[in-house]
Order: sequence, then C-alpha cells, then structure tokens
Amino acid sequence: MGSFALLTVLFAPFFGAIALIFVPNREALMVRMVAAVSAGIALLASLYVFMAYDPDVGGFQMMTRWPWSEELGIAFYIGVDGIGAPLVFASAILLFAGIFISWHIKDRTKEFYIFLLILAAATIGVFMSLDLFFLYFFYEMSVLPMYLLLGVWGSHTKGYLSMTDDAGLKLRDSVRFFLNFGSNSKEYAAMKLTLFLSAGAVVALMGILLIYHFSPVHTFDILVLREQAKFDGWLGNIIWLLIFFGFASIAPIWPLHSWSPVGHAAAPAATSMLHAGVLMKLGHFSIIRVAFEIMPEITRELMPIAAVLCVFSIVYGGFVSYFARDTKYVIGYSSSSHMGYIFLGMAALDYISLTGAVIYMFAHAMATGMLFAMVGWVYEQTHTRDIPSLGGLAKKMPFLAGAFVIGCMASIGMPGTVNFIAEVMIIVGSWDKYPFQVIVAVLGIVLTLAYLFKMMRGLFYGKLSPEYEHVSDTRNWVDRLPLLIMITTSIFFGIFPMHFYHVVRSTVEPMLDRINQVAPVIAQNAQGILP
Repeated sequence: MGSFALLTVLFAPFFGAIALIFVPNREALMVRMVAAVSAGIALLASLYVFMAYDPDVGGFQMMTRWPWSEELGIAFYIGVDGIGAPLVFASAILLFAGIFISWHIKDRTKEFYIFLLILAAATIGVFMSLDLFFLYFFYEMSVLPMYLLLGVWGSHTKGYLSMTDDAGLKLRDSVRFFLNFGSNSKEYAAMKLTLFLSAGAVVALMGILLIYHFSPVHTFDILVLREQAKFDGWLGNIIWLLIFFGFASIAPIWPLHSWSPVGHAAAPAATSMLHAGVLMKLGHFSIIRVAFEIMPEITRELMPIAAVLCVFSIVYGGFVSYFARDTKYVIGYSSSSHMGYIFLGMAALDYISLTGAVIYMFAHAMATGMLFAMVGWVYEQTHTRDIPSLGGLAKKMPFLAGAFVIGCMASIGMPGTVNFIAEVMIIVGSWDKYPFQVIVAVLGIVLTLAYLFKMMRGLFYGKLSPEYEHVSDTRNWVDRLPLLIMITTSIFFGIFPMHFYHVVRSTVEPMLDRINQVAPVIAQNAQGILP
C-alpha cells in the first residue's frame, strides 16, 4: 500500500497534465477541476505516506525499483525516509493550494496548469529518488516549467514598466532590456533563473559523474554507493565541492542567490509558492542525499564552509528585505535569508540542529506559501506591489489582513507554529559549535520581525487611498481554502509536533552517527531533548 501511495503522489500530477492536453481550451472550469482533482489525489496520497511512515523502523520505506539500464547501473528507484516524506507532503500541499490560488487566471489557463503540475511532480520526484540518475533527471525537469511560468505568465516590475530612453521613448519591447539589469523584466528574470540553475546543475552533474566513475560498483544506486563507495584525498574534496556548490545554487546560498528574488518578483503567485516552498529546498535535500549519505567523512571536514556562507545569507537577505519596496522582493529576499538557517542547522552536524533544519524546510514552505499567496491576491486587486503606494487595505480585506498576521507570525517563528520548533532546535543544536552564527541568526529573527511588520503596516493599515476603494476581500471557498490549509498545517504541527519529530529523527540519528562516527550513547542522550 505504501509503495502504491508513493507512486500515486508522483504520477497523479503527471497524469493530470496529460489529461489536460485533451480538454478544450474553452472549457475553463473543466481545466481547473482536472488540475484540482489530480492535485487533490496527490495531496491525500502524500498525507498517507507521511502518516504511515514508521519512525520505529526508520530508513527508507515504501520502496519501488524497476531496472532501467543494467549495463549503466540505472534504475527507477524511489522511496522515502524521514527527510523525504515531509518534503513530499509539503510539495503536495503547495501544489493543491497553488491550483486554487491560480483559479482566476484566464490567459492560457490549460497550459498554465499543465506546467504547474509538471513543476510540482518534478520536485516530488527529487524528494523520493534513490537513484542519482533519476534524482538529477527530476532536478533538471523542474527548470523548464519554471522558465515558461515566469516568461509567459509572470509580471514585470514597476521599474521595467517605466523604462524609457533619454528621448522618453519606451524600450520595454526592445531587445535592449536584456542589458538593463535594473529593469528586471519577466523575460530577464526567467532567463537569469534558467542560467543560474542550469550552470549549478552542470557543476553538480560533474560531481555525480565522478562518483559514478571512481566508485568500485559503477552504479547510480544511492544505497549501494552509501555502503561501498569510498572517496578521500583531493578527489573526494573536489567531488564534494562540486556537489555542494552545484546544488547550493538552487538553495540559494550567498553569493549564488541573486536569481531567486528576481524570479520571485516576476513569477505568478502559485509559482512563487512552489519556488520558495519546495524548489529552493531541492538544494538542501540533494546535498543531504548525496554529500551526507555518500561522503560522510568529507562532509564532516568541509561542511564548515556552509557555516561561513550562511551568515552572509541571513544578514544580506534580511537587510535587503527591510529596505525593499516591492512586496515580492521583501518575501523573496526573506526566503533567501531564511535558507541560511537551514544551512546553519546542517553545518552544525548536530542531532538537534539537523532535525530542526529538516523541520524548518517544511515550516518555511507553509509560511512563505501563505505570504506569497496573499501578496498575489493584493496585486490582483490593486495591480501594484509598491508598498508605499498602498495602505489601509484591512478596511476592505479583513480576512486577508488577519491571515497575513498569522503568516507573518509563522515566518517569524512565534510559539504555536511549526517554525518556532524548527528555529529553537537549530539555535540550540548549533550553539556549541557555532555560537557567533547563532547570535547572528537570533538577530536575524529580530530583523525578520521588523521588515514583515513594516510590510504589513504598509499594506493593511493607515489611510486607504481612494483609488483602491474598489478592492475586495477573499470571500468564497476557492479563495480562502488554500490559505486555511496552510495556516492549519502550520499551527497543527506547531502544537502536535511529535510524529513529525520522530519521523525526522529516525533518519537523522543514523546519518549523523555515520558522519560524526560517535558512540550510540550520544544519540541516546540527544533523545532526551524531546520525549
């Protein structure tokens, strides 16, 4: 039953995308319903996978393996562990929510939903792949739909729309916008995202091919490589660095981050949700799956690199968010800043910190998904993302204003949300090894509070401009359902975190034992942190 559920999560979006090909464009409601049903099936199956995962057994569960090329050692091999299961669940939640967030899209609705389903299915494929070939295959598959979703359905920034030459003539339709980096057209954002992710993917591919070539078994099977492939010396260091920086570019870690906020600003709301919620987590997950699993000794030696770079991510992203005027830039740079917390939890190589980092991947997906969904609604109603030109919207949008407060509280890490548990675990688990970074991380939380409350005040409070008297709140179930799902999930696991904790712990414990080569008594002592 478990393996069937896992296949359902992966292939339901793909089959939904195929089914949409045969639905006429004029049947817009049918298009939306097919997308919603396929996403709903994936969501229910992912919930079963997450709840049915047995933390007492641990390891990889619900596995399915079909040989693809015996000569090359490639197989379609999927399964989930305590790290993959919650991220598969997060992907399915954001896909289902994104379908309804995009309910009002009228421009080529069918094509939009096809690419959105393929994007979500590709991220899910990465989280359950146990074969390096298919992990990389699904990783690369996510780039194409992102390019099209930004380039076709995205939006230009205010600076781009006002771009003129010295004579006052519009240059928006000229090829010269590619050279105007300050304009940030949707085409520029799509191209920058594609180039950054493709370049990083090529670097990671070099590392994967070196693992394949220099391993004694010549296979892409991660579980076999974990037990039999040994790399040391300069070769092992080169492979590890290729894997780390290749996948860290999508995370994104400073200084490889600049594509992400631009992509957020240009992307439609549902794409931003998947981008920030799960696409960025592909980097952290792939580093854990490849570097942590296959090269544990080198990970212990070189992972402090992440502890240095994460400081720049936290500080730089936080300050840019504070001074940004565009709502999507605020949340986009905030996401880049928060990715530094995950890298800090990973770099400490501590049982508590790494567990917190994995939980934070899920928590950040819910919190950022809420915020991008809501600023997307504000943009749809006001046709602007410029914070200083807005204000007083709470008078017209009381439900959205209340939900926005909850989203900000979750992103900050208020008690009662799953973000709080994750942040506390990262801070506590990293203190002994990286006290300076922990102090910076705590100050980053204060900075997060400052820029999110600044944005909330600029959007919803103060005097309402007469030009926005026409705006309306989310009123029907289509508009409110995705927000309620994400809010409920964040609060539920914030109040009842133990199953989540035990699921992640069952994988983190043996992984860190292999990396740190410690006695089992240390892992047993760590269990006393939480019952």
